[in-house]
Amino acid sequence: MERHHIDVMLDEETVDRRIRELGEEISRDYEGKTVYLICILKGSVYFTCELAKRITVPVVMDFMQCSSYGAATKSSGVVKLSKDLDMAITDQDVIIIEDIIDSGRTLSHLKNLLEQRKPASLRICTLLDKPERRVSDVDVDYVGFQIEDKFVVGYGLDYDQQYRNLPYIGVVEFD
Repeated sequence: MERHHIDVMLDEETVDRRIRELGEEISRDYEGKTVYLICILKGSVYFTCELAKRITVPVVMDFMQCSSYGAATKSSGVVKLSKDLDMAITDQDVIIIEDIIDSGRTLSHLKNLLEQRKPASLRICTLLDKPERRVSDVDVDYVGFQIEDKFVVGYGLDYDQQYRNLPYIGVVEFD
């Protein structure tokens, strides 16, 4: 691993406050309903759990794992689904939970796949959004933070499987 250090981009209090606000917004939008959260593994686990604790309407949680693979540094645009949902989402009010959206390729494919399963509604929530990196058009309904194009870790985001457990969002700076 290259020599590097982590600079704080969004501290723990700022992240916590924004997740609380997103939970309140989702609770208002889904008042009187049950919301079905789909956590996209692995990175979204921390965010999904913290968000679910702050949603006051009934919550059902399920997990999917997919990746856009190809050359090591570049997505091929081909999406591989390695873990599908355990439950049906037909007629459910569904929110896909992501840790970060950059190119949008994987999420665009995933949204199309899930729409074929006929949910009552399908929205997207992300902790971090990098719109300047977008190559696939994806409408994001709930955004924690819009960030510039930097390599970030913490709150589920990793660098070589490390730093997921940081309670803040940090920028990896290479020495």
